[in-house]
Amino acid sequence: MLKIPRSQFEALRRHGEETYPHECCGVLLGRFEDDGSRIVTSTERCGNTRTDSAHNRYNIDPRELVRVQREGRERGEDIVGFYHSHPDHPAQWSPTDFAEAHWIGCSYVISSVQKGKAAVTNSFELTGADESDKQFVNEPIVVD
Repeated sequence: MLKIPRSQFEALRRHGEETYPHECCGVLLGRFEDDGSRIVTSTERCGNTRTDSAHNRYNIDPRELVRVQREGRERGEDIVGFYHSHPDHPAQWSPTDFAEAHWIGCSYVISSVQKGKAAVTNSFELTGADESDKQFVNEPIVVD
């Protein structure tokens, strides 16, 4: 389960609207709970470095990701997930999303942005022991 404050939930959806017709991307920071849920305490917008197909792919520069992780740790936050948008496509993971997902135990949030307006937002937990048996599992989002 992913628990996220309404302000952060709305911010990541708004990010998708602002970058439309390109995909937005960012990081979910917070903490892991003993019951396996993830609590989001802040979100960090990241730049989409894809120049070849930014309308249906995203990439976060590894240097930016390291900076976000370092700054989060300084505030007592861990990376608990990632988010991105799907312009004019469903809020479901794609084969590319799956292939490029490597943070097992984290949430992957996808917002469908239809004609510039955020529509459905879904979350998927990346489960498994390692790359060979990873899978996405639908997870509920609780917006506080």
